[in-house]
Amino acid sequence: MKIFPEQQSRHGWQKRPICNPEIKRWLIDTGSLTARLRARYADFTVQPVVLRYARPLRDEVSMLGLKRNEYALIREVLLIGSGQPVVFAHSVLPGNSLNGQWRGLGKLGNRPLGAALFANPRVKRTPLEYKKLSPCSPISMRVSEHAQIKGAALWARRSVFKLGCARILVTEVFLPHILAA
Repeated sequence: MKIFPEQQSRHGWQKRPICNPEIKRWLIDTGSLTARLRARYADFTVQPVVLRYARPLRDEVSMLGLKRNEYALIREVLLIGSGQPVVFAHSVLPGNSLNGQWRGLGKLGNRPLGAALFANPRVKRTPLEYKKLSPCSPISMRVSEHAQIKGAALWARRSVFKLGCARILVTEVFLPHILAA
């Protein structure tokens, strides 16, 4: 796949996805993914798989304006529909973003982060970025560890949610089962 320079952003993320129309509809939707999944799957659930303080990936550090060795709360969940994982969500929550109105976001458990973010009209979202992840990318490796999807090139999107000075980066990886009716 050839990516033209004007379509690329930092670290190979694109401003527009170049992919088949079925997955593109999921990628470019700027509304709440949680709301869309709840509408599609009567049995929608969130399965937490990781909640720990760790160093974010290098490009995540720059997006959030963190120091290179700064730790953040990393939350990874599988979004489940019809008993199958349909999305892997990887969120980076810097410590200074877990204060004030976002104080409880580190304790969501099996509740979706998206519902909390979209519930507040003061939360702003940066434009979505898109990337076809190679099977050996760090996030793809996390997907294969938790969703047992190995060797697949998967499409992901990411954006930063802002509330005042607080920022949260959310990356959503769309898994093959999302295209199954």
